[in-house]
Amino acid sequence: MVAQITLNDLADKIELLVASIITNKSVLNTSEAAIYTGLTESYIYKLTSKQDIPHFKPRGKMIYFNRVELDDWLQQNRIKSNSEIEQAAISHVNGEAA
Repeated sequence: MVAQITLNDLADKIELLVASIITNKSVLNTSEAAIYTGLTESYIYKLTSKQDIPHFKPRGKMIYFNRVELDDWLQQNRIKSNSEIEQAAISHVNGEAA
């Protein structure tokens, strides 16, 4: 019995391979950064033009991103969970240092 592989199956496997390759690279180009962050390339370009996202332009044209810096950028403005807020309130009421 031969297993049938569909185009969708192949596309899914290729997408997994690309994601795996990107997560192992330390420097990403714009299209890789878009895949990595889940943002569109056009939005990535908009963020770079507004200097809202850390990036490099070594020759003044091509844009590159440090994957670790992208991780830091993606994780900014963290919102505390309800349990963290409750614990902070309890600590405040009890006069404990935060």
